[in-house]
Amino acid sequence: MRLHKTDEYSSVFAFRRVIRGRYFTLHYASGETGTARLGIVVAKKLAKRAAMRNLVKRIGRDVFRHLRAELPAHDLVLRLSAKVDDVTRRTMREDMLEVFGRLPKTIRSARPAP
Repeated sequence: MRLHKTDEYSSVFAFRRVIRGRYFTLHYASGETGTARLGIVVAKKLAKRAAMRNLVKRIGRDVFRHLRAELPAHDLVLRLSAKVDDVTRRTMREDMLEVFGRLPKTIRSARPAP
């Protein structure tokens, strides 16, 4: 239930729907698979050490796994948007839960209907 290809990430970023939290940004677009899928982006600029980048991804996948049944069928990209060097795991998890909780159940089309 993950986004793998560059095209999949690009289509979500191109849809331009965003929910911002304190440390994370959630980009979303309607999915074609009928279930929620997740991609995670953690920039080296915001998390210098590989261990921290891996931790952020691991926590993100775990939060997604627990919420997946409740989430609408969207393609999601969770992106780190602030430095997390001194942030606790609990704070990261709470921010992710808050961002996922604000996700709308349905998405209106980006283009107006003719």
